[in-house]
Amino acid sequence: MTEHVCLDKQDCKIKAFWALMALGGVFVLAAMVAFFHLEHTGHIETGMTNQIVWGLPHVFAVFLIVAASGVLNVASIGSVFGKSLYKARAPLSGMLALAMLAGGLAVLVLDLGRPDRLIIAMTHYNFKSIFAWNMIFYNGFFAIVGLYLLTLMDKKLKNYSKPMGFLAFFWRLALTTATGSIFGFLIARAGYHSALMAPMFIIMSFGYGLAVFMVVQSAMYRWNDLTVDPNIRRRMKNLLAVFVGASLYFTIVLHLTNMYVAKQWDFERFILLEGGIYTKLFWIGQILLGGIVPLILLFIPRSQASQKVCFCFMAPLLVILGGFAQMYVTIIGGQAFPLELFPGFAETSSFYDGVAHAYSPSIWEAMLGMGGIAIAFMATIIAVHALKFMPQDDLHILQGRRSSD
Repeated sequence: MTEHVCLDKQDCKIKAFWALMALGGVFVLAAMVAFFHLEHTGHIETGMTNQIVWGLPHVFAVFLIVAASGVLNVASIGSVFGKSLYKARAPLSGMLALAMLAGGLAVLVLDLGRPDRLIIAMTHYNFKSIFAWNMIFYNGFFAIVGLYLLTLMDKKLKNYSKPMGFLAFFWRLALTTATGSIFGFLIARAGYHSALMAPMFIIMSFGYGLAVFMVVQSAMYRWNDLTVDPNIRRRMKNLLAVFVGASLYFTIVLHLTNMYVAKQWDFERFILLEGGIYTKLFWIGQILLGGIVPLILLFIPRSQASQKVCFCFMAPLLVILGGFAQMYVTIIGGQAFPLELFPGFAETSSFYDGVAHAYSPSIWEAMLGMGGIAIAFMATIIAVHALKFMPQDDLHILQGRRSSD
């Protein structure tokens, strides 16, 4: 096995690179097929209805956008808080943030029905709309993080990396706040309207982003026959545990707050007890697999060999899967619960009054969502292949054989 670090395209494993690109290309092609099909036939081919207008593609898109903000936290810890261990990971962190945001927004563009409407959203702003504010934050994120990466990778601009890091740090907090506020400002939905949505999305982004970073870092190190230094692994493991615990805390507080308000009791009973797939995803996907099990894996005493697998891959992978479950419950479960059109009054009609709305995602929606992940995946593969995004620790200490894993 080679002992060379894959820092440029001459050192990379070309065949494996093209195999990964082909794999990502298949999913991107499938997403394009889904887009053209839905653009031609309309959203009647999806599981979305007049009651559930945000479907599975929005679950993928919002997760990628929230995680893109969170993955930049690794760079912020290095630049803003001066932790040298994380400074070496800042370029990879910034690149992943741009790749994931691009993948998430691509899903939203394809799901617009008429993508040309994006031009209107980019040129006409209604500053009373949180969606318009998000357009500004998304564009600004690309510009600021791009400049931040430039200062990190160009020695002549090194003196500007700290102020750009501060700007990127506060901008991403604003972006995630705006994303969470999309739901918090929707007063008509019992499952959305809460001031906790914005801070909850911020702490969720920390956990999702760090989990994605740890999975990518683990894959990169194994790709180059390296092992992550135990001290680095321990610190990132502890930080992930803090974020996972904080996410569980905010989830508990959100639902306890709702249960304190009488008008929210029906919604809480729906999500926690009687919601079918949403209840199962909440307890099994979000709470158990996305929260409790990762904490057990991160803290339970294990052998050195098993620690590497649990710390660097399995625990963060479960956090990512739990994040998708949480987005599904939040976005789709919040719409499935019936609207209360006239509070304090009883109304009857033939338009689904008081009925939990059914939703079954179609294969076209799944193809669109996976296409967003594939775009982020391919952008990451190309960037790592062409530029020096491998974390630059003391390699003569960190380098090791895969046989020692």
